[in-house]
Amino acid sequence: MTNYIQFCSYTLLLILFASACSGDYRKKAIGPVDEVIVVMDSSQWESETADAIRETFGRYIQTVPQPWEPAYTLIFRDFESNQELDELKRFRNIIIAAPLNEQTNTSQLVGGMLGSEVRQRVELGESFAFPLQDRWAREQWTLVLTSTSDERLAEKIRNSSDELLSHLEEREINYRTGEIYRRGEQVALADSLWENHGWSVRMQHDYVQLFDSTQSVMFRRYLPDNNRWMWAWWKDNVEHGDFINPEWINSTRDSLMQFLVQGERDSSYVETDYREAVKTQEFSTGSRLTGYETMGIWRMTNDFMGGPFVHFTYYDPETRRVFMIEYAQFAPRVNKRRFVRQFQAMGRTFASDSTWGKFNPDFAATQ
Repeated sequence: MTNYIQFCSYTLLLILFASACSGDYRKKAIGPVDEVIVVMDSSQWESETADAIRETFGRYIQTVPQPWEPAYTLIFRDFESNQELDELKRFRNIIIAAPLNEQTNTSQLVGGMLGSEVRQRVELGESFAFPLQDRWAREQWTLVLTSTSDERLAEKIRNSSDELLSHLEEREINYRTGEIYRRGEQVALADSLWENHGWSVRMQHDYVQLFDSTQSVMFRRYLPDNNRWMWAWWKDNVEHGDFINPEWINSTRDSLMQFLVQGERDSSYVETDYREAVKTQEFSTGSRLTGYETMGIWRMTNDFMGGPFVHFTYYDPETRRVFMIEYAQFAPRVNKRRFVRQFQAMGRTFASDSTWGKFNPDFAATQ
């Protein structure tokens, strides 16, 4: 992880001329947001480095029902001319990988993109990964991977695989946010949550509210082949968030869903399917809030139903409130990856009113 963090300052030297500004009239990058073009010499497509790239960016997402889908679809490409290289430079997501000082076109490209100081750090083993933003086109992500040998580069990629992948995932989530609300947004509905309950998330254009109580709400976006829903629950007067951990999150979720998300059959309700992977991680909210994201698969008790879920737990120390927001899907004939990324994007739009309750005498008396 240290190597991955170190490269950021050196990358700035490479991309100053391509920094985003109001006068950037270059074309937008092309290609799906879930696809990565891997530029490597064709003789190295079965190398240790290529395998490490597949394991990192092409790994299967285990928090969606089988058949599992890859984090990203990888397309390996080589080039023999400047024209072919210019064609590759048009794509949205690009990885350029090669050991230094090899007699291949890709290695020479990498060497030409790195200054002497950066090359020296690579040779010393101090840096190996260099992300570039909008290098040749707008809305483009490029990652240069290099080291002194195939084996060493593969080892460094594997040792930093989670950090490398998360960097691209965060960019995709930001893209998905714009994609979701570009088609329409229920601003009035989000405003009502803020006004009545002291929190909000941005609401996609066709979610319908099912109920609204003093401590929970639920919305559904129903299509015959793609049923999605979102529920939220919150609690006041929570002194601290030290107790929040994966065990508490999942046990609380399961107890809430017994009455929040019930099935059509008697005594059927949604619960976590612990036979599959359930992953919780804390993430930076960029604010005073502490945020946790939990991903996994739900199942319906007394029925044959299941699907992916993305859950968020937030703690607001200013108002001493804890919040749970969960998105889920039932769509047996639909690929789930895109919708899981949308859930991740929507849940990150959560906001909490820092003034909530401060004009309530009971609240003020406890401060």
